[in-house]
Amino acid sequence: MSLRFGLVGLGMMGVNHARVLIQMEGVEFVGAVDPNGDHYRALVVGELFSSLDQMIAAGVDAAVIAVPTEEHELVALRLAAAGVHVLIEKPISVDVASALRIKDAFDRAGLVAAVGHIERFNPALQAMQQRLADEELGRLFSISTERVGPFPNRIKDVGVVKDLATHDIDLVCWLGGARLQVLTGQTAHQMGRLHEDMVVVVGRLANGIVINLNVNWLTPTKRRAVTVLGERGALVADMLSADLTYYANADTPSEWQAMARLRGVSEGDMVRYAIRKREPLLVELEHFRDAINGVTGAQIVTTAEGADVLAVAESVLASASSGQPAEVGD
Repeated sequence: MSLRFGLVGLGMMGVNHARVLIQMEGVEFVGAVDPNGDHYRALVVGELFSSLDQMIAAGVDAAVIAVPTEEHELVALRLAAAGVHVLIEKPISVDVASALRIKDAFDRAGLVAAVGHIERFNPALQAMQQRLADEELGRLFSISTERVGPFPNRIKDVGVVKDLATHDIDLVCWLGGARLQVLTGQTAHQMGRLHEDMVVVVGRLANGIVINLNVNWLTPTKRRAVTVLGERGALVADMLSADLTYYANADTPSEWQAMARLRGVSEGDMVRYAIRKREPLLVELEHFRDAINGVTGAQIVTTAEGADVLAVAESVLASASSGQPAEVGD
C-alpha cells in the first residue's frame, strides 16, 4: 500500500521535493500547502491546499516540511499532533530548545521524524563512508570540508552557520564516527546583513580526529568538497560531481629529482572510483519512506542528531562572539 505524502512549502527546495515525491514508488502524492501558492508550477499532480489543516484533513501519512527555518517548530508540532510522520529540512529549527520540543513531540507520538541533511545521501559521500567503515584509510587523522559559493538571496532567516555549515557539522561527525568535543569558530559579516556570511571552524572530535570547515556565501564560484586524511592516504569527495578519489601514500620513490621537489619525496597511486550516481534527494526520501514502513537498514538523520548539529552550530557562534574556544556539551 502506498503512503500518502503531503508537502509544506513550495519554495526552491519544496519544488524539488514535489518533483521527486510525484514520481516515487510506494508514495501517493496528495498535494502541498504554501501561502504564496504554486509559484513554480510544481504540482503537476496533487492539490494546492489553502491551509495546513486542510492538507491534514485530506488524509496524509507523512509530510515534508520545507518552509523557512523559523516556521519549522509550529508546522512540525501541528503534524505530530495529527499523527503525521515528517521529514524536516535542515536545520531542524532555529535553536536547540525548539529542536528538542520537536524531538519530544514525535517521540511521544511514536512517529518517524527525520531531518533533511541531504549530503549524507550524496553518492560520493555514501561510498566514502563505506570505505571508512571498512578501514581502508586505517587510522584517521583529519576531516576537512569546503562549502563556498555566491549568496543565495532566498536565505533570510539564518546565517551561513545554521544554513550551510550545518551540512558539514553533520558530515564530519558522521564520517568521523564521533561527536565534536571542542572547537573554535571565526565568522565575518561582509555583506551588511544581520547574519554572518562566512565561517571557519577548527576543532576535534571526541575520538581525536581534527576537523576543519570552510564555509561562506562570498566566493564567486561554487565548490563543495570533503577530504579525509588517514594513515594510508586521503579520500576526496567532490559533492557537486559526486566523484570520489583516493590518493594513496607513496610506496615508490621518485627518481626524477625535479619532479620530486614539486610533488614531495615520493608519490602514490591515485584512483577515481566508478560509483553509481543516484539523486541524493530521491535516495533520502526513499530511506524516509522505508523507515516509516519499518524496513530494516533504512537510514535517516534523527531529530536527536539534528538537535546535536544545531548545538554545535550554536557553539560555533558563541566561540566566534567570545573569541574563545568552545566545548560542545553533551
